[in-house]
Amino acid sequence: MSNQKVVLVTGASSGNGQATARLLSQAGYKVFGTSRDPSSAEPMPDLEMVALDVRDDDSVAACVKAVSDRVGHLDVLVNNAGYELAGALEEVSLDEAKAQFETNFFGVVRMVKAVLPLMRRQEGGQIINISSLAGLSPVPFMGIYSASKFALEGYTEALRLEVQPLNIHVSQIEAGFLKTPMPNHRQIATEQIGAYELWRRRALDAIRAYEEEGPGPELVAETVLRIVASSRPRLRYVIGQQAKRVSRLRRFLPEGVFQNGSRSTFRLDGRE
Repeated sequence: MSNQKVVLVTGASSGNGQATARLLSQAGYKVFGTSRDPSSAEPMPDLEMVALDVRDDDSVAACVKAVSDRVGHLDVLVNNAGYELAGALEEVSLDEAKAQFETNFFGVVRMVKAVLPLMRRQEGGQIINISSLAGLSPVPFMGIYSASKFALEGYTEALRLEVQPLNIHVSQIEAGFLKTPMPNHRQIATEQIGAYELWRRRALDAIRAYEEEGPGPELVAETVLRIVASSRPRLRYVIGQQAKRVSRLRRFLPEGVFQNGSRSTFRLDGRE
């Protein structure tokens, strides 16, 4: 068995996952990336792509087995695969909401359940979940996405407590708005209710503007590298000036004042 640390990064075909896989590979780690269609992913030196659909139990099991069979161990799992669903909460169907959770939350649960037996046998490992500022402070008109990240926050904290005695480290990254390809694939709720049209448009326009001005996926990649290299990784890594500011304000401002600030941030006050 090689002493080279082995990392599995889900959703590595673009954005945060791709940047993370590339940087870890350049830093000397043995990296496996995943995509639902590995043949369509951009080739990267020293990176092996594996097929994975985090929504499917058999696909998850096959992916983890492929990595284990190939190198014999798995040291780090980076749960990055996910997407964004936009729309007023009343507009989002139950099927759309379930699909969002199936990827963003239960996809992580599946991956963790698949790798923990391996890590327990190894008597050590590391799990890094890519959460979001939306898991600390809800984003209007992306409420189901926010809810999936809030769920991930609670899950990650509980997981850290449970597996720490087994020498398995658990961390999560919460970034603010980033300039990545992810917004280009944002899904919009099928139902459109006229009463929300003005506010939905204003909020999503504001979100798009913040994303265009935000840092790139390299910020997430550099943070993952720092976590993997740390001997005592923390639970929570809030990254980006915007995320750090909002996190502090939420902690210290009165609820009403903070909500007023959120309404202003997403242009939900006043009329055109």
